Amino acid sequence: MRLLIADDHPLFREGIIAVLQGYEGLEVVGEAETGDESIRLAESLQPDLILMDISMPGVNGIEATRQIIATSPHIRILILTMFDDDNSVFSAIRAGARGYLLKGAKPKEILRALVAVADGEAIFSPGIASKMMYYFDTLQRPPQKEIFPGLTVRETEILEQLAKGKTMADLALSFQLSLKTVRNHVSNILNKLQVVDRAQAILLAREAGLGKVTEGAEYN
Repeated sequence: MRLLIADDHPLFREGIIAVLQGYEGLEVVGEAETGDESIRLAESLQPDLILMDISMPGVNGIEATRQIIATSPHIRILILTMFDDDNSVFSAIRAGARGYLLKGAKPKEILRALVAVADGEAIFSPGIASKMMYYFDTLQRPPQKEIFPGLTVRETEILEQLAKGKTMADLALSFQLSLKTVRNHVSNILNKLQVVDRAQAILLAREAGLGKVTEGAEYN
């Protein structure tokens, strides 16, 4: 497997090369110090793999990845960077990177990732993998419907606190409202939910998932 290393730190490139020297399955065929240079070398050398940093002079590693994949989709790119923010991660994946590691990874983890990417796998650092799982899990969740669409935001907040066992005095203190204003809100809630008292409103709220059942809750 022919590897191109793209990183603007000579010492880091030397360290990677030293790590890979003991592995017969990889051959470093080129080194790039800038994003532009990585694009040129990728085109001329046609490596199997590129180990790509993000922060480099000129074109950054994500844009370089995008351009390389556009012209040479068979080249597999593994991002190795210090950036773990969501924007960098998902931008790199959208650009065509096959994996994303952080520079704190151990040498054996980098080597294992390169081999995995060369075999067609997608591989990520544990923290990055967690971001990916959370992101796709969120995408798969159906949009949450409003529980009581007729209530205002403040009325919903008050109903939730009632469902948690808060008293009228508690609500006045918590929301910094007068007791009269709280009573008006509660009256509106009862009318909109078409219930006769707070006990029924609280029961509806708890059945809908608002608040928690509190032992000894008072309906003052």
